[in-house]
Amino acid sequence: MRSAAVVGTGLIGTSIALALRGRGVPVHLIDRDPEVARTAADLGAGVAGFPRTPVDVAVIAVPPQHVAATLHEYQLRELAEDFTDVASVKVRPQEEAAELGCDLTRYLGGHPMAGREQSGPLAARGDLFRGRPWVLTPAAETGAATVRRVRELAALCGAKPLVMAHAAHDRAVALTSHAPHVVASLVAARLLEGEDAQLQLAGQGLRDVTRIAGGDAELWTDILGSNATAVAEVLAEVAAELGTLVDALRDMGAASPAVPPERYGSSRAHLTSALVRGVRGRGRIPGLAPGGLRLTGVAAGT
Repeated sequence: MRSAAVVGTGLIGTSIALALRGRGVPVHLIDRDPEVARTAADLGAGVAGFPRTPVDVAVIAVPPQHVAATLHEYQLRELAEDFTDVASVKVRPQEEAAELGCDLTRYLGGHPMAGREQSGPLAARGDLFRGRPWVLTPAAETGAATVRRVRELAALCGAKPLVMAHAAHDRAVALTSHAPHVVASLVAARLLEGEDAQLQLAGQGLRDVTRIAGGDAELWTDILGSNATAVAEVLAEVAAELGTLVDALRDMGAASPAVPPERYGSSRAHLTSALVRGVRGRGRIPGLAPGGLRLTGVAAGT
């Protein structure tokens, strides 16, 4: 790859630029806020400003709802020969790009499965994608040369390209990223009602559960809204099981004879079953050993 451009110099865009610069690829940095692009440039991520001639590939690193319009604008401005994006939703941007008349032969949707709770270029890291999956979602129109070039981009960033269909990707991230973010946020929001003395007892378990709740609320509103149906389906399943567990816990907390022994036993068994299924489900996360310890050298998506 001879040259690249990054449109949107936040955490992901700047991290991609840093990774490419680390491999000797010249990168041009573009952002709606020129000061943000200059900050990324000061970090060594590239040169702020539009290139004189089209680069090999441009990375659209903006929120999902802006991907198609940004792609359309910079294709018209001939920023690059090929284009990709890094949005965490794939169906809607692809549909909107088609509606706007974008050249879909030179566009390949992408989603690097890496991130941090912090945002902005100052949180960027050149090794953010090392060993992580980088989902590619080619459409029927996508040209073979574009696929090869975006694969090369992911490899230069140290990631492992993984091809998926658009809808399959969106269902997958609803289960593994988007719904968990909502649940973490709801748990964290309960802490607003806690007394200071109670919060002094917060341990690592609470920190682990609520870690991702620290993400940018506006960005996550965009992400969740762009994948609303798939996320709602996962959360509906969680809500149904949570409602059943609430009833079981209330039975267990009620004094006898309000709850007969057999009903108490049934509620207790249901609670245990839910916890066991949680242990088994967590055990399916790639890169985690039994007991939840992370295996070294094994990539796991966020």
